[in-house]
Amino acid sequence: MPGTQGGQGATPQAQDAAAQDAVRPAEQQAQVTEGAHTPVKTPLTLAQLVERARRSDARVEEAEAELHRLQALQRQAHWAWFPKFETVVGFGGPTPEAHNDGLGGPPTTEATLEGDWNFGTLGVTFRAEVNALLPIYTFGKLSALAKAGDQGPIIGAALRERARDEAGFQAAQAFYSYQLARSGLAQIESVGKQLDDAGKRINDMLQEQSEQVSKSDTYKVNFFRQVVAAQRSVAEQGRVLALAAIRLLAGAQADESLEIAAVDLPLEEDYTPPTLEKTLAVADQRRPELTAIQAGIAAREQEVLIRERSYYPDLGIIGFARYAYTTNATPQRTPFAYDPYNDRSVGIGLAARGTFDIPVKNAQLAQARAELDKLKAQQRLLQSAIHLEVTKVHSDLLSALARAKAYSDAEKNARRWATAAYAAFDLGTGDTRELMDSFQALAQASTEKSKGWFDVRVGIAALNRVTGTPPAGP
Repeated sequence: MPGTQGGQGATPQAQDAAAQDAVRPAEQQAQVTEGAHTPVKTPLTLAQLVERARRSDARVEEAEAELHRLQALQRQAHWAWFPKFETVVGFGGPTPEAHNDGLGGPPTTEATLEGDWNFGTLGVTFRAEVNALLPIYTFGKLSALAKAGDQGPIIGAALRERARDEAGFQAAQAFYSYQLARSGLAQIESVGKQLDDAGKRINDMLQEQSEQVSKSDTYKVNFFRQVVAAQRSVAEQGRVLALAAIRLLAGAQADESLEIAAVDLPLEEDYTPPTLEKTLAVADQRRPELTAIQAGIAAREQEVLIRERSYYPDLGIIGFARYAYTTNATPQRTPFAYDPYNDRSVGIGLAARGTFDIPVKNAQLAQARAELDKLKAQQRLLQSAIHLEVTKVHSDLLSALARAKAYSDAEKNARRWATAAYAAFDLGTGDTRELMDSFQALAQASTEKSKGWFDVRVGIAALNRVTGTPPAGP
């Protein structure tokens, strides 16, 4: 709420300088008093705050971890063709003695005979077996799985971008909330100075026994002083909360001091929002949620293809290798002799692998098609919701811009009114009621002006968010 000019009050430049000193953050004041040897920190701008929030916010870190998980699933899908080497390795004992002529003939030692307690020389056995199937043709199932896996990182990156946009928008909200509180404190200090000057002038006139004022005029000034004190408390609380939000979104350490750059809420240049049609077109192209759900639909379509091809078997090359050795058993030299104790064999061939659970596959295919239809319906609903959100944010921005411009003009007129009323009061030609009414009108217009431009600033950031464009600022 900017104060009036004229009379015995300070100039606007001096008032603004005093107000800025009054609301300077504690860490900046401490930095000034430390002396010339302390390096001056660069104030944190909106662009820097947004960048820190988009990089270090906990929601962004969570989305980053989800992206890494989806990237791992993508690699898993691309390596689905790699054969599984089913390996069994064993070592044990003791084993009974087993000796013959090596051609499957009769035992050559009495201990080799079964049915008694004569185990002969005990030994140990070692076994190893490896089986693998390399798919060479799966009727498109492997390629469909790889395509579905490729959609995972697209979804993860889109969700990460959505988290970044949300963190950046909230950072802009916190930054402009701090600027609103800062400007409010400056306005309150200016009004307080004008009320002090008016109070001193009224006291002087009462001592001079002027008929222009009365004791009730002192009560009016004191009343407005208390109102200003209450508003100062509210503005200071808003500044503290905004600083806390900025520290949280910026990921600041407990011992890190932050100095926030001062920015005037009114826009320096005339701003014209883009048309609603253009805004909707940009949202359709850039919103990460639409990108994510489109990738999800592509993945579901590949799942349906996999379910449709699951009725066909997988063709592949099968291979095996076996090795067994027992210390107290004779290795057999003919393939017609069964030898579980000593074995060295390897083989390779063509194989077809599949299952005949047709009813289960029918149910799985129907479920996949239903999930695809559900996701397509969600895509249409999401696009409609985004269009509604963009329309509302665009309308709110236009309304805020109109209010801010109107209250800017109202504030100029109220300032002229207050200046004239204060000058007339100082000259003795005006009354206290006119002065207080002008003060009240100026305070209301200044407050509404600041709120209006705050809504414009936040509205621009919100429009960037709903169109998928990261918020930026000076």
